[in-house]
Amino acid sequence: MATNPTYTISDLAREFDLTTRAIRFYEDMGLLQPQREGPGGRNRVYTSRDRTRLKLTLRAKRLGLSLTEAKDIIDMYDSPRDTGPQLRKFLTVLADHRHQLEEQMADLLANLDEVKTHEKEARALLGKIEKSPKA
Repeated sequence: MATNPTYTISDLAREFDLTTRAIRFYEDMGLLQPQREGPGGRNRVYTSRDRTRLKLTLRAKRLGLSLTEAKDIIDMYDSPRDTGPQLRKFLTVLADHRHQLEEQMADLLANLDEVKTHEKEARALLGKIEKSPKA
């Protein structure tokens, strides 16, 4: 009978290049639910499910999703329900996030245009100053 692999907090920290504090934070947020073993339940034991949830959390974070959004989506995939509503929810979250990123991009482009305009004006003024005869 094969046993499912388990991981310590240090194993996961090393694998995903995280601090143990970050992993404990994800645990506090309800993203991970390790079993407790040892005296007073001091040792955390993570399952393959926890490892997958951590991997999905980090992927969602890279996409710019909040931890709450990540948890909602990951929790949906944990449930044995029909995947249709899960996928619709995921698409809604992604569409909202894409819209937010597009707005940020538009703001950045407008800001960049403004910086370019000021640079051009400053160069023109500097050119006039440098060409004018000294008093």
